Amino acid sequence: MPNSTQTTARILDGKAIAKEIQKELKVDVTKFTKETGIVPKLAAVLVGEDPASQVYVRNKQLACERVGMLSELHRLPSDTTTETLLGWVQRLNADSATSGILVQLPVPKQIEELRVLDAIDWRKDVDAFHPYNVGLLSQGRPRFLPCTPYGVVQILYRSQLPTSGKKVCVIGRSDIVGKPLASMLVQRTSPLGPEWANATVTICHSRTPNLADVTRDADILVAAIGQPEFVRAAMVKPGATVIDVGINRVGDRLVGDVAFAEVAQVAGAITPVPGGVGPLTVTMLLSNTMIAARLQLEQN
Repeated sequence: MPNSTQTTARILDGKAIAKEIQKELKVDVTKFTKETGIVPKLAAVLVGEDPASQVYVRNKQLACERVGMLSELHRLPSDTTTETLLGWVQRLNADSATSGILVQLPVPKQIEELRVLDAIDWRKDVDAFHPYNVGLLSQGRPRFLPCTPYGVVQILYRSQLPTSGKKVCVIGRSDIVGKPLASMLVQRTSPLGPEWANATVTICHSRTPNLADVTRDADILVAAIGQPEFVRAAMVKPGATVIDVGINRVGDRLVGDVAFAEVAQVAGAITPVPGGVGPLTVTMLLSNTMIAARLQLEQN
């Protein structure tokens, strides 16, 4: 058995994969802009002063610059009402220069989150939260793919770790990661081909009995529950691929939902935190913005 300091798993470098995709996107954006005169633009609305959200939005702005897109940030005070935020959404819906809209989550408690997400024009819904886009995804004909789940699939794809015929366990049933990722992986095919679909997917959550028995059966284990270092080595099948979607601050450390050093001794491949799924989430948002720009051009 490996000693406590030895890492045997292959490290899946999300930063490197994100850079690769952004280079491809930059070519697409340059060509699109040259042919149409339109520069795709992502508009973000940030309500309040949540530090993690501010960092995330800043990363999105920097990524837009790298691929040649425009970005716009609207900062609203933490006491903003639902009606005020809806007004901002409607203005961005009507703005022909805005390709994609995202309202940074979480929003303050007084805001009716679903009303706001439902109000975003589905053609500009680059987070893929609108019921119309969720419905298309569930039917296997997505317009936009949700950013974090698609980032997970891109990591698997570009690391040549197919999901077809594999047992996948997702810990977490959120509308942002768990449920859409499961929906993507059970389809007959994907935008990346059938090898990155056709999985047998189990979703686990707080009421799942004997959780470790379920997770140990998985060829691919995805942790997305927001509990620091929850997944331990004893929960992982030897040689399994472990994708850590969580990001948590513990003291002065950023850690995932997986106890990285411990699990890396058992897993065959693993994503680090930071530097794993996070950079892909931002990158797939830009990919959706490019799709949105093309869609709006076709429909105008």
